[in-house]
Amino acid sequence: MKMENIIRVLAGTLVLLSLALSLWLSRWWLLLALFVALNLIQSAFTGFCLAEKILRRLGLGSEGTCSGQRTEACS
Repeated sequence: MKMENIIRVLAGTLVLLSLALSLWLSRWWLLLALFVALNLIQSAFTGFCLAEKILRRLGLGSEGTCSGQRTEACS
């Protein structure tokens, strides 16, 4: 699986988890969704994604990636 897809799955899962926990436990869990959203926006502008760096160190997402570059060969 490509790193971009792994990041999307991780972000979506964290947002859904945040929403569920905010309904069941406390509204403060919505801060997790806010953090995920801000991190996605920040990474779009800066190109730095801490989750990507952590996942790469764990050995995930190395299939079919081209170091984050968008080229014809990477598609």
